[in-house]
Amino acid sequence: MILNLLIGTIVISLTVLVHTFGLIAVTHAMGYLVAQFRMHGRRSRTVAMMGLFAVMTAEVWLWAGLYWLLDVFADFETALYFSTVGYGDIVPAHAWRLLAALEGVNGFLLIGWSTAYLIAAGTRIGPFKAGEHF
Repeated sequence: MILNLLIGTIVISLTVLVHTFGLIAVTHAMGYLVAQFRMHGRRSRTVAMMGLFAVMTAEVWLWAGLYWLLDVFADFETALYFSTVGYGDIVPAHAWRLLAALEGVNGFLLIGWSTAYLIAAGTRIGPFKAGEHF
């Protein structure tokens, strides 16, 4: 149990770093594209969504790589499938179920953070700054 908590804490910390720097990069990209190409409204939201998708994909791959390194699943494809979909037709070994639960909590937190980011981006750079509405 302690090993699960220790590894989970380290990986959650890494995903927080990936998310932080990823959102910083997305913000800079949005600011640049809006200024250079007058991308307001839906086009700026598309940039934000694509950037968030890339950031969250990297985080899923991080968890899948961890499962693969720990030999929780037979191959990387299964680890990636589990890390994307979660519990269902594939479950981790009993010894790693707490680690899998930590990934679920981490996912909820990052989705909430991403939602807050989209709202903030919409009010600072996106359609509300331009006088448009969703």
